[in-house]
Amino acid sequence: MSITGQSLIGAAGSNSSGAVFQAVDPSLGKAIAPDFHTADEGDIERACALAQAAFDTYRETSQEMRACFLEAIAQQILDLGDELITRAMAESGLPRARLEGERGRTVGQLRLFAAVLREGSWNDARIDPALPERQPLPRIDLRLRNIAIGPVAVFGASNFPLAFSVAGGDTAAALAAGCPVVVKAHPAHPGTSELVGHAVQRAVAACNFPEGVFSLLTGIGNELGVSLVQNQHIQAVGFTGSRQGGLALMKVAAARSQPIPVYAEMSSINPTYLLPAALATRAETIARNFVDSVTMGAGQFCTNPGLVLGLAGADFEHFAQLAGKELTQRGAATMLAAGIHAAYQRGVATLAAQAGVRQLGQAAMADGCQAAPALFAASAATFLSNPVLNAEVFGPVSLLVACANEAELMQVTEHLEGQLTATLQMDEADKPLVRRLLPLLERKVGRILANGFPTGVEVSHAMVHGGPFPATSDSRSTSVGSAAIYRFLRPVSYQNLAQDLLPEALQDANPLAIWQRRDGQLTR
Repeated sequence: MSITGQSLIGAAGSNSSGAVFQAVDPSLGKAIAPDFHTADEGDIERACALAQAAFDTYRETSQEMRACFLEAIAQQILDLGDELITRAMAESGLPRARLEGERGRTVGQLRLFAAVLREGSWNDARIDPALPERQPLPRIDLRLRNIAIGPVAVFGASNFPLAFSVAGGDTAAALAAGCPVVVKAHPAHPGTSELVGHAVQRAVAACNFPEGVFSLLTGIGNELGVSLVQNQHIQAVGFTGSRQGGLALMKVAAARSQPIPVYAEMSSINPTYLLPAALATRAETIARNFVDSVTMGAGQFCTNPGLVLGLAGADFEHFAQLAGKELTQRGAATMLAAGIHAAYQRGVATLAAQAGVRQLGQAAMADGCQAAPALFAASAATFLSNPVLNAEVFGPVSLLVACANEAELMQVTEHLEGQLTATLQMDEADKPLVRRLLPLLERKVGRILANGFPTGVEVSHAMVHGGPFPATSDSRSTSVGSAAIYRFLRPVSYQNLAQDLLPEALQDANPLAIWQRRDGQLTR
């Protein structure tokens, strides 16, 4: 289908009055037609007003209707065929195999939430029947369920043009919860975003839902995002991006006359622990797999292992030499956009300039938007004394930190900011040290891995993709997996309402056949 360069306001397109821009192929540095028009204040208000008008109707559609809607979006995305993949390749510089896999993940997320809706436990239906004879005081009839929070603003991410974008995890979770969604497309892949936006539009129409269930705003500049978060109809925000961007949106949301939650995934260096027994027996394998993880996707993953911790000594130094040599043999890779590449170059230069930091290796430099992987090393004392070394550098780079002993390893762990992940490379003999680390890591991260690497996030029921600040703005939530739906729900309690006035999820007859917690006991 043709890409128009328009924002999608409900069922209609809009040639906005804002700034005109084009997508850029980062591998060639060339603009890609057509022109796109930045959404203006009128577009934002129309999209948000339509979302508010659709809210009460949409949130009370049956869970089966919403499940079918999510499945319809998934099919519409698949029906775009190769056009979607080729456009995404041109706008992101990502290879075909990566984008085809990401499309599969996007479709899988939508279908997962469809299954979650049908299963029904997200309602968290709780029933405490009246006990009129209870002494010393009777108990009134109380029932609780979750309802949708309201229209949600979703910001497309730069590094996942499909899975964390227009119909990605935030959108899928919000739509599943019963929230209309207004998406701000990432300006690095506007054509990809429009194609997916049309797919969602078609699914809305096919399911006969109100047009305001979905809108897509295209544009450049920070003003668009700020105005969207400020709009009175928006009740929550989903964001994946930089710490600077996330903090700015949190500040805007908190300054509203009615503050709203911002679920922002922002910054993480994802420490990897090379424990002594594992390092003594598997250094070569760990080094090779570590470099694979660091360089995957030009290092443009929020779970990239940007920090490696171990005990100083011959084994750790051997690993450093192996990893440095392995990394120098890797080629440079195209990054998503010129701005991201420039930030990576600045980050690598900043690391190289720090006192006490030595460079272990860097792949051959390349032109354009290509990033050369780099590896650095420092002592724990240097790391602890220099806050610059705690900062994320988005790209294929990592810092090895040698700790003098286990006590210093624990000290560095305590010093860390909140993270998405921590990885333990461990063997049986390392378990005593692991037992000491685990309580600390549970306070610091959202996901703890053993003998793997953090790149690659399974979309499942038990996944947590979140963590203490600044990894995310709210450590109680996840942006990946079925639990993501709870970000966009809130509880409502009903006291002494007649059966025919209660929502189906709370009726004694249980017409939805969902799990209900009656008098504290789960029943179905």
